[in-house]
Amino acid sequence: MKKLITITIFITFALLSIGCNDKKEILISGETMGTTYHIKVVTNNSKNISSLKAKINQRLDQINRSMSTWITDSEISRFNDFKNVEDKFEISDDFLQVMIVAENLYRLTEGAWDATVNPLVNLWGFGSAGTRNTIPPPETIKRLAWELGFENIQIVESRYLMKKKASISLDLGSIAKGYAVDKTAELLEQNGIKNFLVEIGGEVYAAGIRKDGKLWKIGINTPRPHTPPDQVYKAIAIKDKALATSGDYRTFFEVDGKRYSHIIDPRNGYPVDNGVVSVSVIADTCTFADGLATALMVMGPEKGLALVDRLNHVESLIIVRKEGGKLVEYYSRGFVAE
Repeated sequence: MKKLITITIFITFALLSIGCNDKKEILISGETMGTTYHIKVVTNNSKNISSLKAKINQRLDQINRSMSTWITDSEISRFNDFKNVEDKFEISDDFLQVMIVAENLYRLTEGAWDATVNPLVNLWGFGSAGTRNTIPPPETIKRLAWELGFENIQIVESRYLMKKKASISLDLGSIAKGYAVDKTAELLEQNGIKNFLVEIGGEVYAAGIRKDGKLWKIGINTPRPHTPPDQVYKAIAIKDKALATSGDYRTFFEVDGKRYSHIIDPRNGYPVDNGVVSVSVIADTCTFADGLATALMVMGPEKGLALVDRLNHVESLIIVRKEGGKLVEYYSRGFVAE
């Protein structure tokens, strides 16, 4: 599921003094994974920024070539084409780490998040195959929904995947950008940078503080179609945390006045239709936050927040559109917004 959720990032450029006047906030930006990235680093050494950007681009390209279904010879595309049931398919460490989180999310959400949803994503026209603006035949939806299930994939010896069904295929679009954020943050830390903000396609990790000594502040976009990217609904200050947002208001099509979102419920095969328009999740890693935000879109506010409140170091804001277009907010117990 390719999410196109915009999060506006507020960064103060004023030269404020807190005993670190020699430090600068430097922006590194580019394109990756069909979207853009913006990285803000606080440093007193700007000489190595060009080489740092080259390292970032190389790392992001490596992840994209592993997990993009839009690249025909990517690791995930080769796995999806792999039809040898119960034969081992060797995977990279990146792929393994994402699949471990994917398996955890599948179990935690009782199937509301399922990486094997790829056939349905394509069927509804939101993947690398398929044509949007058409409602698939109910019998086809039902057949594909019955063929899904992450339990049909087994992680073996921490190096391989095995299929229990030849037709099983993966879509990691709702978790891969979060993983790319985490790995970029890890790269920055390895290069001695302690204060930074990484944003890829709206998914964010904030470490340390800004140049002015304040926390990084993230703005959640107002969840309405055609809303300008800089229109902020809520602002959140975070430190050493990830923030990911999923929503139905950017990627959808309409038939006879009804909206069909790119967020598919893998349990019934249809786009979500529970009134949830946006979910933001704060967690220790962006990989987990990214996937959980999509899962909560499917689960809805009651079951979704019940799950969040059972998890350590995880908070969430769920926004529901009520009759007449009114937006109603549902918060986990520890969620704080400005």
